[in-house]
Amino acid sequence: MTDTSHLGSAELGHSSAGFPELPELQAQLRDGRLTSVSLTRRCLERIELVDPLVHAVLAVDESALEQAAQADRRYAAGAERGPLDGIPVLLKDNIDTAGLAGTAGSRLLAGHPPARDARVVAGLRAAGAVVLGKTNLSEWSNFRSTQATEGWSGVGGQTRNPHRLDRSPGGSSAGSAVAVATGMAPLALGTETDGSIVGPAGLCGVVGVKPETGLLPLDGVVPITPELDSVGVLAARLSDAALALSVLGGQTPAEPDRGMLRVGVWRVPRMPGVVDAMLDTAAQALRSAGIAVVPVDLALDQQTVEDGLLAMYAEFRPALEEYLAGRPGGPRTLAELIEGNRSDPVELSLFDQDLFEQAQLIGPEERERAAPARQRSREAARRLLDRTLRRYGVQALLAPTNEPAPVLDYELGDPGTPGSSTPAALAGYPNVSLPVGQFRELPLGLSVFGPPTLAGLLPVALRVADACAVHRAPALRP
Repeated sequence: MTDTSHLGSAELGHSSAGFPELPELQAQLRDGRLTSVSLTRRCLERIELVDPLVHAVLAVDESALEQAAQADRRYAAGAERGPLDGIPVLLKDNIDTAGLAGTAGSRLLAGHPPARDARVVAGLRAAGAVVLGKTNLSEWSNFRSTQATEGWSGVGGQTRNPHRLDRSPGGSSAGSAVAVATGMAPLALGTETDGSIVGPAGLCGVVGVKPETGLLPLDGVVPITPELDSVGVLAARLSDAALALSVLGGQTPAEPDRGMLRVGVWRVPRMPGVVDAMLDTAAQALRSAGIAVVPVDLALDQQTVEDGLLAMYAEFRPALEEYLAGRPGGPRTLAELIEGNRSDPVELSLFDQDLFEQAQLIGPEERERAAPARQRSREAARRLLDRTLRRYGVQALLAPTNEPAPVLDYELGDPGTPGSSTPAALAGYPNVSLPVGQFRELPLGLSVFGPPTLAGLLPVALRVADACAVHRAPALRP
């Protein structure tokens, strides 16, 4: 069998755009121009070459090449399972894979791998995907300390932005975004509560798709709160992420909306001028593609945010301890994690665990107030988005995902720059980040959100991506 010559081998720069689109990959696997074994081997070579610079991958699955060989046998027999069969996928290490890592970035879970696959991983395996390995993340999905640095974990150390290695990759799905950006895999799974997929996607220059809460199962995923948590996909192209989600979610693959489109642009307060310039350029590209663009106001009131935070703090410990109860070995309670961190020489070396400690102190009265607070917050966020779409007569809202990536700083922590993810996050609605520009080599992302379901959002987002999304290879510059 012959092989394609442009699939991200060690000599070919640093871009995941070296992977053909998923339908083309499947066509090549089907007609013998490519094997899953050769594709998987090249991903493994890429990890070996690039990961020492960016620290995106925590663990590689030793069975990956055998998984790929099984896919090749299915193709040879004409029994392939669909567009993910034989495709290597990396998974954020808060998503359980039987016998492999499963640390959530914490040294306290290292050495006690999950006994079972998360349901979403079982879905990947049923679709024939090759589970390539696990990616680094902001430890505990960035819910341990208010002074944490995104992309750092006790197990994996600091994941670095591949465009400038001294810059933040964002979080908490840092490793998944960086791995896709550097061509370690065509696809990676991440998770988001508020910004944890779209944020690193924007900062690293890839596509990130956070579905609506509940589209993909959360069984076997280390939680912050099941009321907001969502499993999603990072990829070089929106079409590939959309296709993967259609397989995992059991939905018909989305097509771009070719009718008359009207979108609203929200200029997030306190964003710098370079971000406004990116919005202006994107808006011009959209208008040139026949899409009407109008400015919109989107003001999320403080009470809605505070209700959401109150609920999240109260929901965290019960959800986490229910998850830990299903893990072999290791800690069983949040109190055990707090004490274990205090005894560990690495875990508290850079920042503390004040979020853990606050969540541990929440008592029955505060927990009782959490359910109505969650309902108020969710309903208010949904009303805001629904009314904004109706008021301006638009099918979706566009907003900057991120500022240029900040410098990593362990003394001051992350600067807390403004973003646009919270309205969709609190509503439980989907969100898509597209790479649309750069400032001094640092990517700028554009978020597309507003409709309550991914099925409603993707046709608009695909049309927006066709008009203005761009992918640039990271420079891996010191």
